[in-house]
Amino acid sequence: MIEGLHLRHHSADEAKMILDQLVNLYLEVYRDDGEFYSEDRYRRHLDLHMQRVEWELVTAMADGSLVGYIYGFPLSPQTRWWDGIHEPAPHGFTDEDGKRTFALSELLVHPDWRRQGIAAALHNDLLASRSEARATLLVRPDNVDAQTAYRSWGWSKVTELRPGWEDALTFDVLVRIP
Repeated sequence: MIEGLHLRHHSADEAKMILDQLVNLYLEVYRDDGEFYSEDRYRRHLDLHMQRVEWELVTAMADGSLVGYIYGFPLSPQTRWWDGIHEPAPHGFTDEDGKRTFALSELLVHPDWRRQGIAAALHNDLLASRSEARATLLVRPDNVDAQTAYRSWGWSKVTELRPGWEDALTFDVLVRIP
């Protein structure tokens, strides 16, 4: 890992103070990936996620700049996270109680800072602080780098899911049991 890299946990209230930095990094990471990754969509998406109980953000700072972050939240019994899941899914897979599953929603590293262990450091730091029985995430099937990293960190594909939002993509559903 990089010397001088600082990881820090943030609550939703603390994250609001650096919201523009979070959005700007997101836009830099997805600058060539089309309108689905627009600023307006991400601001709405992030705002909704930050309202979740126990939402947690970990940032990576180097040389005084935000170079990466990861965030997620536990899935409540009323979650819509699993809406659009493809069958077959294991029996009871989508049953939630607020303590069973931590949803990892974003993991971003600035393109200039990749391949230096920052994503792994963020991933490991956030998940080490969680008490849920499992974690889940959605990843594009064509994102080979992310797919490779997640598999090396112990994630497994269970099925696919296409969320109900307008113009949603179909994602692979990955799960990791600590």
